[in-house]
Order: sequence, then C-alpha cells, then structure tokens
Amino acid sequence: MTRRPFLPFALPDIGEEEIAEVVDSLRSGWITTGPKVKRFEEEFAAYIGGGVQAVSCNSATSGLHLALEAAGVSSGGQVLTTPYTFTASAEVIRYLGADPVFADIDPLTFNIDPETAAAAARRCERLQGIIPVHFAGQSCDMERLGRIAAEHGVPVIEDAAHSLPATYAGRNIGTFSTATVFSFYATKTVATGEGGMLVSRDAKLAQRARTMRLHGIDRDVFSRYTSNAPKWYYEVVAPGFKYNMPDTAAALGLHQLRRAGQMRDRRQRIAESYDRAFAGLPLRCPHRARPDDVHSWHLYVIQLDLESLTIDRDRFIELMSEAGVGCSVHFIPLHIQPYWRDRYGFHPDSFPNAYRVFQRAVSLPIYSKMTDDDVAFVEHTVRSILEKSGR
Repeated sequence: MTRRPFLPFALPDIGEEEIAEVVDSLRSGWITTGPKVKRFEEEFAAYIGGGVQAVSCNSATSGLHLALEAAGVSSGGQVLTTPYTFTASAEVIRYLGADPVFADIDPLTFNIDPETAAAAARRCERLQGIIPVHFAGQSCDMERLGRIAAEHGVPVIEDAAHSLPATYAGRNIGTFSTATVFSFYATKTVATGEGGMLVSRDAKLAQRARTMRLHGIDRDVFSRYTSNAPKWYYEVVAPGFKYNMPDTAAALGLHQLRRAGQMRDRRQRIAESYDRAFAGLPLRCPHRARPDDVHSWHLYVIQLDLESLTIDRDRFIELMSEAGVGCSVHFIPLHIQPYWRDRYGFHPDSFPNAYRVFQRAVSLPIYSKMTDDDVAFVEHTVRSILEKSGR
C-alpha cells in the first residue's frame, strides 16, 4: 500500500493572484516600501474599521515595539502580559528597558485571566501598559481588561498575531484599544512571509510609529520620490529603527486580506469536524468562551487527558509524526524559558495554569489548504493513537 505524503503542521494558502501581484511588483521596480504598501495599509484599515489608521512593518514583533515606544513605555516601567505566549510578546518590553509582569491564564481559553491580571496590576508600582494576547484566535475578555487599564490609567496594546479575522462582542479585534498589532508570518491566517500591521485610532501614535519604523526619518522612500520636495531631502527627527515592509510582501497581503474571510471559514469547518471526530476520546477540544465571537482558528489546540493515557504529550507528537502528521506545541511558557526564568526567579509553579496547560497541549494542523482527505487523515490518526494508548 502506498504511504500518503507527510502532512505538515502548517502551509500558507497562496493563489495565482498573489503570485501575479508579486511578479507585477518585481517588474515595476518598486520592491521596497512603495505604492502597494500604501494600498495595503489603506485596505487593511478599511477592513478593520472603527476609524483606525494602519502602519505596516516587517513583523508583528517590530509592530509591538513601535506601539509600546509610541505609547510611552520606558526604562524602569512595567507592562502586564501573559506567560503563555511566544517570547516576542515580552521581549519587546525589554527592548525599552521595562519589565514584563506576568499574570496566569484561564485554563479553559489559555488567554490571560482578568482576575489574576487585576491582582498583578495592583501589585505593580510602575505599570505603563497591558498586552493581552488573543490565543489561537479567540479574543481575550477586552471589557474586563479595559476596565483594569482604565483603573490604572495605562494603554492596552493588543497582540493580535493570531486574530485575523476575529471579533469580540460584535466588533473587530483592532477597534478596542490604544493599538493592536497583527502578524503576517508564513504560518499565520494572512501570510506575507514576514510582516505585520499596527492599527490605532490615535493619529499621533500612528504617526510616531510611521516615523520610527524607518530610522526616525520624517518621510519614507516612496513619499520622497513622489512629492514636490527635493527627492533627496529628508530629516531625521528621532533615533528610529528599520522596520518597514517591502512592496513584495504587501503584494501578497493585498490578496490574502481579500480572502481572509473565506480562509477563516474553511478553518472553522475543519475545527468543527475535529470537534465531532474527537468526541469521547481522552482529550479536551478547544473551549469557546463566547460562541458568538468570531474565532480566527489560527490554531486548534487539544489538551490530552494524561491520566487516562499510557503515553505523555511528547510521545503522542512522536507517534503522530511517525504516522505522517505534523504537530506542534503552543506555547512553551515564558516563565520556564531560561532567560525569563533566571532573570525574574520563576519556577514552573509560578504560573501553575500555564505550566499545566503546556504539559498537555498539542496543536493539530488547521489551515485552509487542507483537503477533506487531509482532515480525515488527522482525525483517524489521532483516534487510532489514543485508542491504542488508553489505560
């Protein structure tokens, strides 16, 4: 019997329109920040709505850095966030000389727990901001987190790397806070290879981010070459960074954005199929805190019932790989990573919910290029392994 090809954990869904747009950019001569970046920013702002402005950048990490810098986070400050995230969410705080303050997660949603966050905020002496991370594409409780921020007079900068498109209480993520940052990394729901987008209704913050993303220069290359001022002239108004997005990435983004809803709907159908297929198995499917919210389904993370199994999480992933299915783990909590652990003296039980979730978490493939046969193969493989591994 012919063995089917290995099913990777994630693949981007790139169509002929994206390819043609990139080729058009290459032929146009604009391969750095240019007209397509401007179009992408305009279309993205319109897509999110709520009167936001959009500032493109070369990654969500750089977008978070720009947002925090523009919001006034500075050396000696503290920013509240979650330990159950990728290190970028916290490292940008350190870029500015501030310190992250972690609050444990809700063990059902894996999002930051508002009650724990409120208690952590009260303990802070120099709180300068809050960074909620919308895990897997399910929105955090923005109402309660917003109340905490208002109580302490600090901005909320949302890490929405997983959350395009997603909603909370009927509104798009990106319309609630001081600023929100999305990711277009190769595995994300909208992919440009590398890239990110900062959105904000605060015009001064957006302008500061635009300036700082390109060396603190007051005009980017495209505006210099299309304005009436001397093309060679520019002014450096701050010591900025090199965070601009090229037109080749924006070319992908223009068409990915137009297909974002269609691709999300496909991921939701896969998630619903998984939910049905895994009923009765020794695992927990993703919990929906607010079923009326739009979940982007960037990730589908199961929790293994280890007490009912003869294998642990790591062995389960090995068996899935041997059977031909790629899996991953989201996330290794920051408080057990050497840098964060050693700098702040954490131990695994510092954030017990995050640590317990990590020990049981497995991210299964969920991307719009998956065929129905791919989905059925994942379902069959999960069921086969768990049925053979029960106590």
